[in-house]
Amino acid sequence: MSVPELHAIAADFVFDGVMIHRNSVILINDSQIAAVTPRKELSTSIDVFEAPKGAWLAPGFIDVQVNGGGDALFNADPTPECLARIVATHRRFGTTALLPTLITDTDAIMAAALSAVEAMLPREPSILGIHLEGPFLSRDKPGVHRRDLIRRPAPHHLQMLSSYKKGVLLVTLAPEVAPTGFIADLIAAGAKVSLGHSMATFEQTRAAMAEGLTGFTHLFNAMRPLSAREPGPIGAALESPNAYYGIIVDGQHVAPATLGLAIRGAGHPMLVTDAMPPVGGSKEFMLQGTQIAVRDGRCVTPNGVLAGSSLDMATAVKNCVRLLGLPLERALRFASTEPADFLSVGHFLGRLAPGYRADIVALDSTDLSVLATWVAGKKSDESGAGIV
Repeated sequence: MSVPELHAIAADFVFDGVMIHRNSVILINDSQIAAVTPRKELSTSIDVFEAPKGAWLAPGFIDVQVNGGGDALFNADPTPECLARIVATHRRFGTTALLPTLITDTDAIMAAALSAVEAMLPREPSILGIHLEGPFLSRDKPGVHRRDLIRRPAPHHLQMLSSYKKGVLLVTLAPEVAPTGFIADLIAAGAKVSLGHSMATFEQTRAAMAEGLTGFTHLFNAMRPLSAREPGPIGAALESPNAYYGIIVDGQHVAPATLGLAIRGAGHPMLVTDAMPPVGGSKEFMLQGTQIAVRDGRCVTPNGVLAGSSLDMATAVKNCVRLLGLPLERALRFASTEPADFLSVGHFLGRLAPGYRADIVALDSTDLSVLATWVAGKKSDESGAGIV
């Protein structure tokens, strides 16, 4: 189905990332937003999609940590076909842009993942780049990552990562295992660096931030805990206005009261899913030879170790409102504006404003379920999601 070059989406509430517009329309010219304007000012000659009564339009969700979905797992199948399936699955839950995430694996799998993402970037606008969560992590905080594959960075790793230039590259590492200057070299090559699976002290974390580290992967999980005399990474993140920290709001990974500390911190909370194949798929999957099952809403190994999540972004937004008591507008910023700014794509994503890409989610006002999504101006069932 063809989409008119100039068309509009109308709703009772339009949240542009900053403020709410009532009874308004988003005017779209091809792939970009042309205007957000009162409905009464729209020309009658323009095709309009009318959202249901009471619906909200908001910036499409941006997830910086997506391991899989729809029974597909990036580590198990680092191919364009796998990425297409993951993107199509998460789009149903309001995610219009994401970073496919590869957890600790071999150099060969890392190279294949980088190549698959590079192949998809020109044809799939929802893929912004890649998140390598490992392998430069602490063996003391592996989570579900294989200890035998965790390693220190070698010169060829820097060469491999520095050669990736076509999209966003986010690297999660433990600063205490990285040689001095490695983080600065990654930043100089254009990468984003995040702390995760780490036993770094407060001072080690601050030193990494001085080199350019700005992110914290699933804050509170798989990192040195906050204590009276050693604030660790959590203390460093919460006190820094330049820090961006992912939070998994599924009621399982972190207690709501603890998440409240992150929300009140000086930094920028971002909703992430850490999603695994059960999002939009079945309840069991294999992860690097280990059987993972969803039990009571938790993805766990037979020994009870958390292995990512079965969370989607729409549910994360809903949990922010219902578990944490946040206004919907703030939860929506955590799901779109903040991650866009973290990835340095906030000049064209994460807001509904003229010149921005028309990535939009429509939400039911009663249960916050996703009614529709648009990517680059095309409605989800018209966008070709999953076609390679």
